[in-house]
Amino acid sequence: MKYNFDELINRRGISSVKWDVKDNELPMWVADMDFSAPPELLKAMKDRIDNGTFGYNLVDEEWKDAYINHWAKRGLKFNRDEIIFSTGVIASISSIVRRVTEVANNVVLLTPIYNTFFNSIVNNGRHPLESEMIYKDGTYYIDWEDLETKLSNEETSLFIFCNPHNPTGRVWTKDEIERIGALCNKYNVTVISDEIHCDLLKPGVSYTPFASVNETNANISITTIAPTKTFNLAGIQTSAIVCKNKKLMHLVDRGLNTDECAEPNTFALLAPKVVFNECDEWLNELNIYIDENRKYVRDYINNNLKDYVKLVEGDALYLLWLDLSKITHDSKEFCDFLRKETGLYLAEGIKYRGNGFEFLRMNIGTQKERVKDAMERLSKGIKLYLKKN
Repeated sequence: MKYNFDELINRRGISSVKWDVKDNELPMWVADMDFSAPPELLKAMKDRIDNGTFGYNLVDEEWKDAYINHWAKRGLKFNRDEIIFSTGVIASISSIVRRVTEVANNVVLLTPIYNTFFNSIVNNGRHPLESEMIYKDGTYYIDWEDLETKLSNEETSLFIFCNPHNPTGRVWTKDEIERIGALCNKYNVTVISDEIHCDLLKPGVSYTPFASVNETNANISITTIAPTKTFNLAGIQTSAIVCKNKKLMHLVDRGLNTDECAEPNTFALLAPKVVFNECDEWLNELNIYIDENRKYVRDYINNNLKDYVKLVEGDALYLLWLDLSKITHDSKEFCDFLRKETGLYLAEGIKYRGNGFEFLRMNIGTQKERVKDAMERLSKGIKLYLKKN
């Protein structure tokens, strides 16, 4: 490989949310990778710093074109007047919730799902309405009858769609996305499609942007996208919203400006231009490396933990969804025990709701050495947990 993803980087002592832990702890919970950003970006940032000034910034056409060209290769085509800057995907979603729904409206989610969505809903006085997915033979499926029931509720006005799906790693098919769009259109429900994880795919796998499927999907949806998960740039505070419906885009624009999350810092503009235009090779190698980590975890489970753990086989994300239903029905209690006894810090599935009370989420966006360490700690923790119980 051209890029060295094996290099261990010390992230302690830099105010890292992930690594502000005890010395003996191995954090693999939050969706934050441990790899250095692409060298092409680091060089561009250093060159920009040499200018010595950091004033207010304009969202220029180069920034828009970087997004346009990147997503055109993924099947989503849009124009410059159909994209707008935002400081982050969650900031965008919270703002959209306030603009396109009314207080006490329902917002539908396919659970288990990324837990912060619930904050964006509840903190704004709306109600999360779960459509729990069907879990069968290690795979998640949409319960179409239940989803339609939730969408048809008179108080439902918004559906938040995670594409690909966090935490299960599910890459939705074109037919599934088309069917979701048809149901939402039937019941006059707006769709937010969060596609922040869309570039983190198994080699050879592609995803379908929600708005690319047909005119109906494009007309009823707002898509949130960003380079931050793919290139580990969350601290730079940069993302974008794409919307082809002019009326919806006007609401989004007014909301972002009212909420003061539409003004970019210097690097929030620079980073997307560099990574989308110059870092395809880095991304391809990253996905290969993550897939090797995924294979290692799968093999370790099959060889050592198959009686206790099942890996849900997703095709996206650097996050693994681990089924521990054979040994626990309280993922928080198990996670707390695991952290205390072994130092391995994973995310308890219960906070993602649905059937997450029997699952853990593990971040493998890190060096192989740490993944191997994590699996040894997990094995040790399971043995201690079973002995205790």
